[in-house]
Amino acid sequence: MSEPRLKYGQLAPEGMEKMRALGHYLNTGTGLTASLMELVRLRVSLMNGCGHCIKLHTAELKKVNETDERIAGVAEWRSSMAYTQRERAALGWAEALTDIQNGHASDVVYQEVQAHFSDVETVNLTLVISTINAWNRIAIALGSHTRS
Repeated sequence: MSEPRLKYGQLAPEGMEKMRALGHYLNTGTGLTASLMELVRLRVSLMNGCGHCIKLHTAELKKVNETDERIAGVAEWRSSMAYTQRERAALGWAEALTDIQNGHASDVVYQEVQAHFSDVETVNLTLVISTINAWNRIAIALGSHTRS
């Protein structure tokens, strides 16, 4: 692995710690399952082409005993019956919030999220999606990680 463009963890340790603290809250204080959050993180990382994050979240999914089929299928989740309605709503929300170049999150996608998540869960899920997008961009822009 080559050197990072910038040693961002050393240059902005307080900011990086705040990002990690938000991640800790999301992982431990929201009631969202690890599997759901990691599926969303993997889908967003695939969309953004962050090789490092793809590897990381694939490994995290294996740690929570996700099957190879569900991990490999997350890129094409719409054509798979391997995901629950709740997971499908979360993956759709993740795509809508990540791919904002072609429009913003539609009311239809939002209504699907609202059918499967409480208001507070929707906010926390949105934070999961927002933070993985931020981590992807940091890793791609400033890191040494493989860009896929």
